[in-house]
Amino acid sequence: MDFLFHSDDRIEGGNAMADAAEARIRERTARFADRLTRIETRLRDIDGDTNGADGIEASIEARPAGAQPIVVTDRAAQPQTAMNGALQKLIARLESDFGKADRVR
Repeated sequence: MDFLFHSDDRIEGGNAMADAAEARIRERTARFADRLTRIETRLRDIDGDTNGADGIEASIEARPAGAQPIVVTDRAAQPQTAMNGALQKLIARLESDFGKADRVR
């Protein structure tokens, strides 16, 4: 499974943040790894200098083999909090989608 990480220039953390995000996402999605071809994450500051409670948006796109991509987003004040929220949503979607597919088989 390929992993891509993107962040805008307003998000601090660089490679350390990318490495931490990849490790956490790979850990949480390990049971689905044989069904996923790629996971792409994006972090962006959506409110500029305002620094509001929902100023950072995290988006995670998972690409299941032979199926449409699954995209989830979350917003929070801190990048890590937004990423964790999006990851929680992704796991719930994968469990739901793959669980349904397994029941049909």
